Amino acid sequence: MAATCAAGTTTVRYGTMRENVMALTAVLADGTIIKTGRETRKQSAGYDLTRLLVGSEGTLAVITEVTLRVFGIPEKMAAAVVCFPSLADGVLAATTIVRTGIAIARCEFLDAKSIRNINAYDHMTLSELPTLFFEFHGSPTGVEEDAQAVKEIIEEFNGSEFTWTTDEGERRKLWHARHNAHWANFAANPGKRGLSTDMAVPISRLAEAVDIAIRILDQHPYEYSVLGHVADGNFHCAIMSDPLKPEELLEVRHITHDITLEIIAMGGTCTGEHGIGSGKITALVEETGQEAVDVMRGIKLSMDPNWILNPGKVMSM
Repeated sequence: MAATCAAGTTTVRYGTMRENVMALTAVLADGTIIKTGRETRKQSAGYDLTRLLVGSEGTLAVITEVTLRVFGIPEKMAAAVVCFPSLADGVLAATTIVRTGIAIARCEFLDAKSIRNINAYDHMTLSELPTLFFEFHGSPTGVEEDAQAVKEIIEEFNGSEFTWTTDEGERRKLWHARHNAHWANFAANPGKRGLSTDMAVPISRLAEAVDIAIRILDQHPYEYSVLGHVADGNFHCAIMSDPLKPEELLEVRHITHDITLEIIAMGGTCTGEHGIGSGKITALVEETGQEAVDVMRGIKLSMDPNWILNPGKVMSM
């Protein structure tokens, strides 16, 4: 998780791994062991090697220990579900909620296909419409105030009845289903392989970005679904193809590249949380420019001159 600067459904409230790794121990390519960071709220001593290594995908060092920031368990937690007549309405509602500063802990959107697949996979009975899942953390009074504030905004965007609960069993059931969305898509498309995008944009342009992605996907015959961490401007398109037909996967990669170029053009990134790996090396150059990648390559060569740490990832030799 540290190596990819992973994130998740609660990032909007608690941050990514980069914000939550305070210090770490790592082994360099030559076997040298280094310790970075301190257990202090503030540090301004030299280069921030902790943040350099978090998200480096194992290309600069092998992380062996991490010191993490921890948070207390909230006094009260509540979950909510609301449906919309269109995905655009749901995304606009969510971005408005974030801009108001309401302290939501989770805000996830799923398109109608994702909801349909979840219902079948987890035996749920959710309305098969574009849907937002919310979670609120805090004191009992604070949770209720946040939920009511969200409810008022939802009504402005044609949302369905705003249903929220503090029942722990219902809350867990909802998020269990959300986290199973990936597997639900596979179950709905037996024999298929899924390729998931990981774009992120400034939240002010999220509705536009999702619309562009759907418009491009609709030009092709592949089954897909859209979901994401709407409060972070991060969304995923899961595109299915036949693993017995390699030409399909190649075409899907071309489709995702077309979407990526549009996302980069609007100030977004090719990856919000999954990393570059080997599949987005070209996209990294398109996003940051060759000059920036050359600086990254210089850092790589200074720390791993023989290119032995996770070669073929992030950038080419």
